[in-house]
Amino acid sequence: MIVAGIGCRKGAAVAEVEAVIAAALARAGLSADALDLIATSAAKGGEPGIVAAASALGVPLVAVPPVDLEAAGAHTLTHSERVVALTGVNSVAEAAALAAAGPTARLLAPRIAVGPATCALADTGAAP
Repeated sequence: MIVAGIGCRKGAAVAEVEAVIAAALARAGLSADALDLIATSAAKGGEPGIVAAASALGVPLVAVPPVDLEAAGAHTLTHSERVVALTGVNSVAEAAALAAAGPTARLLAPRIAVGPATCALADTGAAP
């Protein structure tokens, strides 16, 4: 299962969210149909751009509760002082992807940014 973890500034447009997902998938050498799920923090779960991107891509959107985001945050690769100050985790995108992919999750692609949105990719880490 491939999970796109999304972080963004308030009001990020659907096109910006879709662009960062496409960039992350391209960087990982994956096609759009490889994506199974979009995850974000519970605080961003109602962000219109994220909701619309999940709908447009035909994948479920999972809002990760703060406790799960914090637990997964210990396994992130990138670090943003701004994001730590706002959320308490190093990378919302990475932590959301890891949390939603489950306990054996691994990052496929660390956080990248396109405009006001960030995306990281994770998979379940389980053998096929």
